Amino acid sequence: MAGRERVVRMSVELPLWRALTAYRVLTMGYAVLLFVFAGDKYERPWVAVGFLAVMAGWTLATLPRVANAAACTKRFLGADLAVALTGILLTPLADAQAQQIDGPTLPSIWTAGSVLAFAIKGGWRWAGFASSLVAVANIIERGEPSRDTFHNVLLVWVASIAIGYVVEVARASERTLARALEIEAATRERERLARDIHDGVLQVLAMVQRRGTAIGGEAAELGRMAGEQEVALRTLVAGGLVPASRVSEDETQGAVVRVVDEPDGESAGGERPVDLRTLLAPRAGSRVTLSEPGAPVLLPALAAKELAAAVGAALDNVRRHAGADARAWILVEDWPDEVIVTVRDDGPGIPEGRLAQAEGEGRLGVALSIRGRLRDIGGSAELISVPGQGTEVELKVPRGARGKAER
Repeated sequence: MAGRERVVRMSVELPLWRALTAYRVLTMGYAVLLFVFAGDKYERPWVAVGFLAVMAGWTLATLPRVANAAACTKRFLGADLAVALTGILLTPLADAQAQQIDGPTLPSIWTAGSVLAFAIKGGWRWAGFASSLVAVANIIERGEPSRDTFHNVLLVWVASIAIGYVVEVARASERTLARALEIEAATRERERLARDIHDGVLQVLAMVQRRGTAIGGEAAELGRMAGEQEVALRTLVAGGLVPASRVSEDETQGAVVRVVDEPDGESAGGERPVDLRTLLAPRAGSRVTLSEPGAPVLLPALAAKELAAAVGAALDNVRRHAGADARAWILVEDWPDEVIVTVRDDGPGIPEGRLAQAEGEGRLGVALSIRGRLRDIGGSAELISVPGQGTEVELKVPRGARGKAER
């Protein structure tokens, strides 16, 4: 079945743009209030009124421009900075005494919003360029700048460059996180495909090899070819089937990660709980004893399916390694906070170090078909084997377990 693709958008810049939007509106109101309370001291108040009207209209009209990086173009940044610089240079014309008393300029701290837009859009280099122009305009406006003037200019310059640097670091971290999520999703899909291959194709190839060798003749050649294909397929399973796809980037909403979900219809959240007993009942037989509670053992659909598949993989291992005459027992325990399924056999057990050797050879039955399945639904698998005393596999699934893709 075809899988679903989920688009996850991540952006650390979006809160910065929202904060900048609020900053521009608030500082615009602050500049207007400064003039309202000190307008009688201006020699040419009509100059201040004209500029503040233009600044207020510009601020409100360009709010969508500072909503995200894509809307904030270079042309807008240049025009916005020009408005701020014009307001600074018009201050002596509106109030000649502003140079002597070291008072605020017409745009006041609204100017910092233009510099911050440069910092968020282009990083610390753009911020340094914009803040340098603002510094030059302030020095020209003051004529003979005081210590406070140099202090304010240096503060804006350092702060804007620091913010621009932080934005660049945040972008790099965002891309790294997006890449990590993409690799994790590809790895999860690879493990799912590996489990399906192990549960089906590899077992069929192994059976063809054994039967062909036993029959002989032309069937032996067919068995040999099946064995070669089994080895090649195991190598692919162990080395990786699904390469990580490229992480795309979107300046508007941040990095975009395409995550492959479980196939349609297998999401635990979209189906009713399933009685685990109905999935395990077909596993019982003359040599497999199933012990289960009298009441339904309800689990989310995906968790129940994966748990039953892990039990099937454990029974397949019993038949393959313990022999056709080995007996197995399945015990289902339904606890308030978890479901425990134990699979035990009376085979010869697993020699010490055999599991690690099998995993190195690409035989990933325990690693993927059992432990991998339980890990994906938030559970755990513990294998206990004593040579000569059989093997016991304990599978634990928390109540309400869900797959990683859904979480």
